[in-house]
Amino acid sequence: MFTGLVEEIGKIRTIRKSGNGATLIIDAVTVMEGLAIGDSVSISGACQTVVDGSGNSFTVEAVRETMERTKFRDWNRGDQVNLERAMRPVDRLGGHLVQGHVDGLVKVFEIKKLQGSYRIILELPENGKPFIVEKGSVALDGVSLTVASRTENKFEVEVIPHTMENTTFKHLRSGDKVHVEWDIIAKYVHNMLGAYKNQDSLSPEKLMEFGFG
Repeated sequence: MFTGLVEEIGKIRTIRKSGNGATLIIDAVTVMEGLAIGDSVSISGACQTVVDGSGNSFTVEAVRETMERTKFRDWNRGDQVNLERAMRPVDRLGGHLVQGHVDGLVKVFEIKKLQGSYRIILELPENGKPFIVEKGSVALDGVSLTVASRTENKFEVEVIPHTMENTTFKHLRSGDKVHVEWDIIAKYVHNMLGAYKNQDSLSPEKLMEFGFG
């Protein structure tokens, strides 16, 4: 589990594709502190397990599911990625609960530079519509953000200069795609309510049947 607060920008040293998966070696500094084999690390929002690490780099092995659903399949040596170690129970939850389970990719339509912030306008695919609400949470490339507004097919987030400068957002351009993880709480609520959507609505008779009245 992560907070969506990026600790540093890492760089892919090597990426070796094998079959349907790939092995990545990533150069880093901050996240190497206390990082051990078996630990989880968020790589631009995708949770991966450390299989090796020493000095200023660590290694992960991406499986087919990750390659098919994320930008891992398009990354190359030298590409930069957002990094965050898994949170500890004693950490402050400064962002929101981010699993590191990428739901897919969304396209950046526009990036507006405002006075003191940046506005990023993104596509809202059909499968994400139940989970995006104004002032709700969303993770983009592993960064915890608040939804500023939404329309039928788009949603917007506003980013402070610190986040823009200290994440891979500084390289974003219109037309790029970013990893998206819909809010886990919204997904659970949506799933639970789905069990009742086809049932008859409540009525006085139903309430009496259930023992009310």
